[in-house]
Amino acid sequence: MTDLRDHPEWSRATESRVTLERLLSVVGSGVLELDTAPAGLEVPVSGVGVLDPLDPEIRPGVLLLAVGVDAGSAQALDVVRRAGAAGATGVVFGPDRPDRAAGALRSVAEEAGAAVLFRTAWCLWDQLVGVLRAGLASAGMPPVPAVPGPALGDLDGLADAVAALVGGSVTIEDTESRVLAHSSTEEDVDEMRRLTILGRRVPPRRVAAMREAGLFRALWTTDDVLHRPAQGDNPERLVCAVRAGGEVLGSVWVAAVAGRPLAPHAAESLRTASRAAAAHLLHHRTRGGESRLVEDAARALLEGRGSAVLLAERMSLSAQEPCAVLAVGVGTGSPEQAPTEDPSRMYALLSLHCAVLGHRLVVVPAGGRALVLVGALDRDVHKAREQVTNLGKSLAAQLSGATARQVGVGLGEVVPALAAAAESRRDAELALRALSCPGGARTVARVEDVADTIGILQVVEALREVRLPPGTSVERLAACDAEQGGSLVETLRAYLDHFGDVSAAARRLSLHPNTLRYRLGRIAKVSGLDLDSPDARLLAQLQLRLEEPGSGRRTPPPERP
Repeated sequence: MTDLRDHPEWSRATESRVTLERLLSVVGSGVLELDTAPAGLEVPVSGVGVLDPLDPEIRPGVLLLAVGVDAGSAQALDVVRRAGAAGATGVVFGPDRPDRAAGALRSVAEEAGAAVLFRTAWCLWDQLVGVLRAGLASAGMPPVPAVPGPALGDLDGLADAVAALVGGSVTIEDTESRVLAHSSTEEDVDEMRRLTILGRRVPPRRVAAMREAGLFRALWTTDDVLHRPAQGDNPERLVCAVRAGGEVLGSVWVAAVAGRPLAPHAAESLRTASRAAAAHLLHHRTRGGESRLVEDAARALLEGRGSAVLLAERMSLSAQEPCAVLAVGVGTGSPEQAPTEDPSRMYALLSLHCAVLGHRLVVVPAGGRALVLVGALDRDVHKAREQVTNLGKSLAAQLSGATARQVGVGLGEVVPALAAAAESRRDAELALRALSCPGGARTVARVEDVADTIGILQVVEALREVRLPPGTSVERLAACDAEQGGSLVETLRAYLDHFGDVSAAARRLSLHPNTLRYRLGRIAKVSGLDLDSPDARLLAQLQLRLEEPGSGRRTPPPERP
């Protein structure tokens, strides 16, 4: 197996200079945003440099990172002049673009012949250095011989192309063993590959086994192809790391299918393909920054601190079109009782279903829940409300089926413009909170549909800091249950929740009605609670609500004398 760095085609690629256009196409606009390029985009980029006040020398052909320099300052103008005089390709400033000084900066750049770029907010300076270094290495990679060139970032197309070369099924994974793409092999595949593709990641038990066996240590420290022979039902496998500029980006895995051996030169083909995959993986990773920018802009707007104009630009929407927010959650209970499993699967399913339904939206994760900002709604408010209702019902049904859990969707009111999205979010979260209360039959609702539940939740919230007098009926029942291991509190809660209907409360507790009547007698005897008193019943029910799981409050047992 010949190292590609010794391959003549590799030598020609590294000797030819990478252009600014090629580099930007590889790293994507999620990392760098071009402001002006007076010398065009075909100018060569030979490396990356960081501005150092103690070492004023600037090398020709570099992208100079002006760390700590305000793009609107006189110092920025001086840096651009010096960079142009030294033959640097361009200067990269931080994410804060100047307003008043933008024209002056462009004029100086035109005179100096140096490009001006801005890093995006999500990519820090230290990350940018690694991304650009990897991007320069990837931009100079030769194409994979005999493989039809998929579009940059088309990982599925790359997986299919590699599968055709090696004669097996292919998965492309990141460094966390998440599946980024897989070949469209139609033949039967082994169980491990099937589970990996369906779950979009290698099963945790398999990852743990490979880590314990030292496979990842070997994979990330070698440029060679690792080979594992067939073992029983597990087919022959090959794997090779994908690197660029010394940074590990992921790996390409190959598995034999249908009992056939891999192609004779599968290992060499995989080695070559992994080199070419670097540009695709880097492009995929940095393009994800664009989605993060949209998500960050939407989150800021929904929190009432963001710019509607910025989000509209990122989403290619009009800031003045009607929009609404949906709050989506799995299971019941308060936010602190949110499901403990990784919610990323729900976010992915949510984005997928929304995209299939053809809506212009952005999904914002929110602590185990998700907020969905839907834009470009009908200008007729009644039609827009119907659009939101239909979307909510569809999401609740599809996500409940996909997760095998009850999914609730709170619908925010339609607002006339993106700037008012925070108001819609508040309504959506109130509705979802009401839907999350145990015992509710609805899965989709607006505030008006669950106003009574929201009202009682707000009353309970207002009472949370109220100090009740010692020795209330519920407090005495709780002490009795704690001492004797009983369930009198649970019995009282069921009785009050069912408006004193003994038969219904008994069914709820799976008891005989006579057993329930006996317990009610015990409750009156132990606590002194007068169930015929409206005030006593109201106080008991409020205190029981305050002591529900997740309420943040517990009544301490009465002190013993």
